[in-house]
Order: sequence, then C-alpha cells, then structure tokens
Amino acid sequence: MTTIANEAVASLVRLLDLEEIDLDLFRGAPAPNERGRAFGGQVASQSLMAAIRTAGEGLHVHSMHAYFLLPGDPLKPIVYDVERIRDGRSFQTRRVAARQHGRDIFYMTANFQKHEVGFEHQDTMPEVIPPQAGVDMLKLMAKGESAEGAALAREWAAVEMRAVGNSQLGLEADPARPSQQRVWLRIADRLPDDAQIHQAAFTWASDITLLSASLAAHTLDTRHVQMASLDHAIWFHRPFRADEWWLYDQESPSAQGGRGLSLGRVFTADGTLVATVAQEGIIRPPRRG
Repeated sequence: MTTIANEAVASLVRLLDLEEIDLDLFRGAPAPNERGRAFGGQVASQSLMAAIRTAGEGLHVHSMHAYFLLPGDPLKPIVYDVERIRDGRSFQTRRVAARQHGRDIFYMTANFQKHEVGFEHQDTMPEVIPPQAGVDMLKLMAKGESAEGAALAREWAAVEMRAVGNSQLGLEADPARPSQQRVWLRIADRLPDDAQIHQAAFTWASDITLLSASLAAHTLDTRHVQMASLDHAIWFHRPFRADEWWLYDQESPSAQGGRGLSLGRVFTADGTLVATVAQEGIIRPPRRG
C-alpha cells in the first residue's frame, strides 16, 4: 500500500509532465486544492517545464524570473505559451505566459546555458541541527486549529519539512538581520533520475515557507495575515537532487508598504550552495472593517 507522501510525489511528477498541444504551446494538468486558488509553486514549476521542453540539447536552466499576475483556478488546466527570445551558442532565453480563462495569470523568463568551466566560490553553510532534529511542520499544521494550515499540509504532502528555527524561536537574535528563518526540505519520495525534473520539483517546493521569512520579526501566527506572492526568482548554481535534504536559509532584508522581501540560500546536507531564491509578496496585517 502506498503512503500519502508516495501518492503526492507521484502526482507531482505527473503535474510536471505537460501535454504538448502545438509548437511551443503546452497544457498543464490542474492540482485541485481546498484553498480556492492554484499554488504558486505549481504554476512556476509547470512554466519552467514548458521552457525546458523548448531548450536546445546540452543547455540547462540557470535562472528564472517570474511575476504572479492573477490567482490561478485550481480546478482548470493552465496553458503555457513559450516564446523563443534568444538562441545563442552558449545561452538561450525563453519567455512563458501562463493563461487561464483567456487571461495571463503568470509570466516567466528563463535563461539556459551550456556547461562551462570558470571561477568558483560559495558562501559557507551556517551551522544548524540535522533534519531529523527539526520540527515536523506539516504534522503540526495537520493537527493544528487552523483549517487553512491543515489544507496546506494536505496540498504540500509531496514534501518533508523540518523547521530549524526563526528570529523569534530557535535562532540566536541578530540585530543586523532581524527577520530570519531556517528549514530543511526535501521531496518526500524518490524522483526519476532526470535533472530537469529535480529543478522543476525544487521550483515547486521553493514557494513553500519563503514569504513567511518576512514575518519572522513580527508574528508567528499568520492566520490573520493576508499573504500572496508577487514575484519569484531562482538562480541554479550547481546540480542537486530535490529528493535529498536541502537547507533553506532564509532572511528578509526589508518589509514595507504591505510587502515583504525574502531571500533564500539553498544548501545540500554536505554544505554545497546549489541555489539562491528571491521572492517579494504581500504581507498585510488585519484591516479594521
């Protein structure tokens, strides 16, 4: 008998297997949920897969930059229209428009590069507890009082998530970086040995927890905070497996005007820096009336 996580990961892999309906035009299956809007990680990961399907042989995505325009319908397929912006010898660029109900809901630009040898350096991974010692956040969400938290735990069942701590609980206070959090993540079951699927699966998971880093200096109770992603960017530095533990080291350098900016460094368990993620989103406190 398969577990809930096994089934969720299998569903994620199917979600990334887009239907090609015309040249550079793809359709992604929906991922029904109880929240009434499509998960941003779903739209981003399917858009990335659409761009990947049009890239030349030997080129691999090294960055993507995206804007969330409108909430997606979780019950309907999404059409991904890929535009070939540039086809160079070393680099290629693709622009993807995600559409539903005749409207653009998401834009993404992805850049691809052939492997090259060059200068190398990286930040050092912070010292943290191992994943096994972290708090199982999805289990807490599933058993908590928040209906939305329980719904998210079911929606995110394809990942394992272990919290290390944040600026209010578990991490040493740092006045120079007032809003931080750290969490271990991995896809909860073995993925196919395809680097592109791992990049897309990571993209799906990278939208989990990042925006809440901008609230770590303010509140741990997000039930009454309006939160929504506005944009999302990923830089892929080195190959890695999304189904093995990676540390999401997050901080928010600024929050203002009802928006928060979060940055995330992604380290594998051996300390290799494999990706950097940035996201800005709405973080509005409760409004009277």
